[in-house]
Amino acid sequence: MDAHYDIVMNAREKAGQGTRYYFGYSTILDRAAFEEWRAQHSYEFFDLPEGRAGEAVDLSLVYDFSSRWWGGRVAGLKDEPGASVHGLVFEIAEKDWPIIQHKEGFVTGMCVERAVRVKVGDQLIDAVAFTTNPQRATLDGPVSDRFVEAITRGATAAKLPAEWIARLKALAK
Repeated sequence: MDAHYDIVMNAREKAGQGTRYYFGYSTILDRAAFEEWRAQHSYEFFDLPEGRAGEAVDLSLVYDFSSRWWGGRVAGLKDEPGASVHGLVFEIAEKDWPIIQHKEGFVTGMCVERAVRVKVGDQLIDAVAFTTNPQRATLDGPVSDRFVEAITRGATAAKLPAEWIARLKALAK
């Protein structure tokens, strides 16, 4: 358990009763890594629901956050008309949203929430994704090979399109 656990648990107590759509495109898709993180942070009571494949529109992936833990830059989102990012859309209970915020680095100021539009089948859904805090964005240093392996493993496990998985690897070069 880390120092953020109490912050998260207090936020859960104050949360509403609704749900939010969360667009996950990064390491959250690697179930094994998520389960390990969940256990390390004492969130065994939380189960990430099944997600639905989606494509966030007018966005692209950029490796713009230097992470000591990952040993290099990791991915965020940037606006790019006509581009898209593949991932999963999860319906998260309001009381569990602080756990997602913790996982994504919002609690530490690493990331910020942002609205995204996601194609799921023939629907366009408004969701929330996490991206690099603009005050902490950098393109200095190498992209983390370990991170690329994890995001690729997650995209493969989520059965995202093969061409997207190939792009994940190519973007890191």
